[in-house]
Amino acid sequence: MKISDIMNPSPTTINRRARLCDAAALVSRTQVSDLMVIDDNGAFVGVLSEGDLIRAALPDYDELIQGDVPLHQVWRVFLEKGRELANRPITPLIISSPIVLNPSDELLKAAASMINRQIRILPVVTQGHLAGTISRGDLSNAILTQ
Repeated sequence: MKISDIMNPSPTTINRRARLCDAAALVSRTQVSDLMVIDDNGAFVGVLSEGDLIRAALPDYDELIQGDVPLHQVWRVFLEKGRELANRPITPLIISSPIVLNPSDELLKAAASMINRQIRILPVVTQGHLAGTISRGDLSNAILTQ
């Protein structure tokens, strides 16, 4: 079975010129773990993960210790850092060289990549353009319902 047989041909995308707050809103609204990043011409640029969005706003340990922030106020520091970052571009957080698949690849390649690298979703790219995505859920459904 090929990737093209089960891939999602309409993945959630975001333009590489978007802001972090735009990405966060899109992740929340669509409930996807990874956004596929494209440029103005629709060319695939990379992947932006929800984990990277959260990590960007997490205060580092030194910020908390040096600031002498009481534990019950750490959430406030987290929110303040998020507000400071909200209008910044997503560009620094884009994974620009992710593992990509081709629609003609076998499902086993996707399964091995996802399990070995603990990835939840992979882009499917043809001639530099995003053709779709394949997720662990897509694989599970294909493997266990055939």
